[in-house]
Amino acid sequence: MQATLLSILGLALLGALHAQDNIPIQANFQQDKLTGRWYSIGLASSSNWFKDKKHLMKMCTTVIAVTADGNLEVNSTYPKGDQCEKRNSLYIKTEQPGRFSYTSPRWGSKHDIRVVETNYDEYALVATRISKSTGTSTMVLLYSRTKELSPERLERFTQFSKEQGLTDEEILILPQTGKSRQKQRGQRGAESLHVWAPWFSPQCLWTEVGVLRGVCWGEPHTRS
Repeated sequence: MQATLLSILGLALLGALHAQDNIPIQANFQQDKLTGRWYSIGLASSSNWFKDKKHLMKMCTTVIAVTADGNLEVNSTYPKGDQCEKRNSLYIKTEQPGRFSYTSPRWGSKHDIRVVETNYDEYALVATRISKSTGTSTMVLLYSRTKELSPERLERFTQFSKEQGLTDEEILILPQTGKSRQKQRGQRGAESLHVWAPWFSPQCLWTEVGVLRGVCWGEPHTRS
């Protein structure tokens, strides 16, 4: 019985490792071309907090720079109440170009980040495996140099997310800040200014999470 249980656990672990190794990385990755400003267009995640908070998320921005030792410095700014706060994160390069690691200083979670595909001047598709004491989760992010992307790019994001085992309920195309806020005002009147997600909201002018940090929420609420 014990041998059978160990065999099952071993197969499950091998399956998880195999799935992770199957995540592709952009061929001939050119790190310097990834720098600059990006808008978060799409987000998919298997984590529980995403399911609870996705209706509050908005399109935001992330600025990426390469450090002297070749790592990625990710500068994010996000609104918190009436203030704009900044957060800097450092993604450590690995031996494999296009793959980075990050450890959350607050929660201790380990992030295995891969730039799946990009043409640098239009879009970037990024996948992250997050490991913590309570288990693992998958996150896929779609970035754009502008606030809009072609239907083909959006479909590619959805398709790739599903290839990683994510469902329709776990995939989100992020609404633009101004459009969402204007809609909210129309529906809720003046009260909407006080309830439209003080920590998840955007452009202040804005950003945050996971490479490259880029969706509007504050770290105390993500626990990732």
